[in-house]
Amino acid sequence: MSAKIISGAEIAEQIRQELRKDIASLKEKGVTPGLAVVLVGEDPASQSYVRMKGKACEELGLFSQTIVKPADTSEEELLALIDSLNADPRIHGILVQLPLPKHIDENKVILRIDPNKDVDGFHPINVGKMLIGEPGFLPCTPHGIQEMLIRSGVDPEGKHVVVVGRSNIVGKPVAAILVQKRKGANATVTIAHSRTRDLASITRSADILVAAMGSPQFIKADMVREGAVVIDVGSNRIDDPSAKRGYRWVGDVDFEAVKEKASAITPVPGGVGPMTIVMLMKNTVLSASRALEAD
Repeated sequence: MSAKIISGAEIAEQIRQELRKDIASLKEKGVTPGLAVVLVGEDPASQSYVRMKGKACEELGLFSQTIVKPADTSEEELLALIDSLNADPRIHGILVQLPLPKHIDENKVILRIDPNKDVDGFHPINVGKMLIGEPGFLPCTPHGIQEMLIRSGVDPEGKHVVVVGRSNIVGKPVAAILVQKRKGANATVTIAHSRTRDLASITRSADILVAAMGSPQFIKADMVREGAVVIDVGSNRIDDPSAKRGYRWVGDVDFEAVKEKASAITPVPGGVGPMTIVMLMKNTVLSASRALEAD
């Protein structure tokens, strides 16, 4: 029997409907949540992400500011721009699209963003709050994964979650979120990676398997336990002469094979991707609410 498809697009729409009510309430109080997205250079994938974020703001009625800078923008100029956005009361969320050109230190840029406007959840203060379970901003993709599980009826509590991948953007934070002592978490979490011995035996022990290593169709059916829930974070472009554009997007999971073994699985595209964008919107609205309370 084929797995239930966990549609990130459908769950993201549920969250957008909830956000519309929160945004309307904030606007009645004279506050329009505002997001500034900064893009340095002309990376095609980054340009696409930035367009999607701007479109999401427009659809929800958020104030949106997209600032595009040439690839030779100096580090000092970018840091000065962040300072101005930190001081702008119209802006509740600041996102600097990564990766940045090599001459700019990404860590310096992340540190310069006001933690109260760090809607990406990358600032060390927000990372620390996430780890100890204090309120802050959770990173969008990992928080989106938690929301997908909860809203599709998969309670992580007591389950063995195996995360394949240890990046600071997905692997480590999703483990930190799901291990917390709170509703929607309370999981037993194992982080596996490229140096893990006998990886397949680890992945087969998972009740919930999160694939986030950036390797096309790496997770095969023999690496998944019968009835497991599989969350595929991967987004990999592979050549496909039969496709209209000559390529197609696949995840880190061999979807066609694994869906016959899993009880539930996320597709690529249409799975985790839409959740990342909507959780960014959710963080921006949360930031605007906190700013209003602080006034």
